Amino acid sequence: MNSTDAPQMIEYVTKSLDFTPCDTKWMPGSARVVCCGISPGSRGALNVYELERDGTKEIFKDLAFGSEGIKCATFGASRLISRHLAMGDYGGTLSICDLERAIGSKSKELSQDEMNNVKKECEIFSSKGHVGIINAIDGIGGTSCGPSEIATGGKDGCVKVWDPRVDCAVVTLEPDKASHPRDCWAVAFGNSYNNEERSILAGFDNGDVKLFDLRTNTMRWETNSQNGVTSVQFDRSDIEMNKIVVCTLESKFRLYDMRTQHPNDGFAYLSERAHRSTVWISKHLPQNRDLFMTGGGNGGFNIYKYHYPKSRIGKHQKDSMPVGVAGSVELLNSRVISTQPIVSFDWSPDREGLCCMSSLDQTLKVFIVTRLDKH
Repeated sequence: MNSTDAPQMIEYVTKSLDFTPCDTKWMPGSARVVCCGISPGSRGALNVYELERDGTKEIFKDLAFGSEGIKCATFGASRLISRHLAMGDYGGTLSICDLERAIGSKSKELSQDEMNNVKKECEIFSSKGHVGIINAIDGIGGTSCGPSEIATGGKDGCVKVWDPRVDCAVVTLEPDKASHPRDCWAVAFGNSYNNEERSILAGFDNGDVKLFDLRTNTMRWETNSQNGVTSVQFDRSDIEMNKIVVCTLESKFRLYDMRTQHPNDGFAYLSERAHRSTVWISKHLPQNRDLFMTGGGNGGFNIYKYHYPKSRIGKHQKDSMPVGVAGSVELLNSRVISTQPIVSFDWSPDREGLCCMSSLDQTLKVFIVTRLDKH
């Protein structure tokens, strides 16, 4: 690859936080970034920043937004124009708020009682969903087919699917009662390419990766990645399954080709070592599903490109049945940007290359990644 064509990582702004960040999201259709986590007093923390020419402006801050720390969040709880934010907290509660309305209420100074009333009015949904922390959340109400739904994974080992129109979970995938439940650390929706098809991918602390088919209410596939699964993601959630990335504690990620499933060997995959430490997160570029980033425990920020093989289907050596063929990945650029792990990341859905992330050094960063269109 010509070095002049390599993506360039430009740091646009860094903000210091007075709480521990757990998740960071772009607010759809805006220049705003939401960062949430847990305050020193173990309460929910949520800040909203708006990008300006000379940096960012804090436009919303409410450290007492929830009674528990916020572990994960998604704007996929509704159609993107609504900008409803779904949050999973340390106490096991799933809540959805009209964040746009909450921000509007801060245009004038309010007393604490008035602010409490605003919070109640902005809360659209709240339910005690899990026993213990909700570790992961994903929503599919933005652009995909089918109804708006939310998936959560918890410390209790359960994976649950929620319809915001119903008070309780519409699907509950419980661990085997005969065994000790494993923490569910990651969930993702995918395969939602029409009104019937939809799947959930879940990763667990013992390395288990499980794919649930929601149409048939069955487990379609499972494997073990040998190490705790920190992140899972489909390259696109609104198309027929194409490929997924699974990140693990032991400095590796796996990339699976999801188009051909062998009855015994499952899906073909490649394994890549990254960051020389835990790979905490991976996110595909919304505008190009073959480009993705990884965030590491060493504060590293890597960008990769996936190269498809000449043929994605081969013949199994033992039974001659069709089997998938994995491609390869190319590291386009790598940079250490923090002294602490990068724990959350989000690409802007509206501006290619614009991204936000947070790390355990209590900083929020906004980067611009250039030259992605050359790949």
